[in-house]
Amino acid sequence: MEKTYEQKHPEVDVRWLDMGSQEVYDRVRSEKANPQADLWYGGPNTIFARAAREDLLAPFRPGWSAAIPSESRGPRDLYFGLYRTPAVLVYNAVAIPAADAPRDWDDLLDPRWKKKIIIRYPLASGTMRAFFGMILSRSVEETGSPDPGFEWLKKLDAQTKNYEMNASLLVEKIARREGLITVWDLPDVLLEMRKSKDLAYVFPKSGTPVIDDAVGLVQRAKHADAARPFIEWLGSPEAELLAAEKAYRLPARTDLPDSQLPDWARDVVQKMVPARLNWDQIEREGAAWMARWDREVRGRGN
Repeated sequence: MEKTYEQKHPEVDVRWLDMGSQEVYDRVRSEKANPQADLWYGGPNTIFARAAREDLLAPFRPGWSAAIPSESRGPRDLYFGLYRTPAVLVYNAVAIPAADAPRDWDDLLDPRWKKKIIIRYPLASGTMRAFFGMILSRSVEETGSPDPGFEWLKKLDAQTKNYEMNASLLVEKIARREGLITVWDLPDVLLEMRKSKDLAYVFPKSGTPVIDDAVGLVQRAKHADAARPFIEWLGSPEAELLAAEKAYRLPARTDLPDSQLPDWARDVVQKMVPARLNWDQIEREGAAWMARWDREVRGRGN
């Protein structure tokens, strides 16, 4: 995305830092008085919603906003979804035959997988916060309390070999058999599958959280005049299809013909079962839920 945009706009130097979405939020918040970033590109809309409430984002409505679903648009034009990012079950296909692989979330609790699961450290990851939020939100819906959900997460903790701090190493470690199973977002899995033939993934049959990966202009950005055209381009058909082809990002735009999408994207649309979730609740309760997980669950599953 950087190289393509700079070729079109040689007067612009796109500089970026890659980090987990929670880390982005923490950094943008800490730099509120003197922003060092101009735009926030990528991360769940639930974290963008928190940033919007704290006046960390500036309004800007790109021309492509009408081409995405209403639920992918943030309040007051503060952020907009670019991609739909599902979480999937990932496993080492050499060590685990397809017939024995987990097919749904509860399968992660099978005794066969004790200490064979690696989980991305959730306090730094929007993807894992969304997954944990799904478990806890379903618990509230079914029982009126998150407590059964925390018990489920405690059982998952007992199965977990370690919590990986480095997101880029997570799926790579499954390919190297340092663990056999993980939960992670589909684009990173497909990128790693380019290098390793040992990986496979499954869409959970009960439904998967599908995250709106968003973009927003940072409040008081020093280079806002350069950031706005970049946001405009990111949501264009050209950039959406480029991200789909090169980085396995599923476009949020609903007006792109299926014939223009790569094969992997058409396959995902057919197989993926989006979970019905109360995203407002997950966003509202998420920080407290994760603090409780860190206090009462992590390392206590045994």
